[in-house]
Amino acid sequence: MKKVTPFIMFEGSAEEAMTLYCEAVPDSAVLDVTRYGSGEEGPEGTVKLALASIGGLEVRLYNSPVHHAFTFTPSFSFFVDCSTEAELARIVDVLSKDGSFLMPTGDYGFSQRFAWFNDRFGVSWQINLP
Repeated sequence: MKKVTPFIMFEGSAEEAMTLYCEAVPDSAVLDVTRYGSGEEGPEGTVKLALASIGGLEVRLYNSPVHHAFTFTPSFSFFVDCSTEAELARIVDVLSKDGSFLMPTGDYGFSQRFAWFNDRFGVSWQINLP
């Protein structure tokens, strides 16, 4: 075995999500992108499969050309430990826009500040200031 990598599947918004995540989370970058070509199932030129480093964690993002009866669930989430309250506030502000909070930013007793939300794509994020 070489490596275990989170794999998240979208239906057309993988590039938009990847760009948002790389802009919001420090130490993030797009590492590789494969696009749908002519005659393939997905729209030509759109992201088929991408690899991004999100805060140092390699994540695969895929655009499925097939509609599925399922989506993301909060039982899987990205957990981000922040260095400062300002960093936490910025990440929460950017990623939660047009999403929905499961736990709004606050002091829940287990850390200084914490927020848990689903972003606009339905991906769940827990943002923490230990």
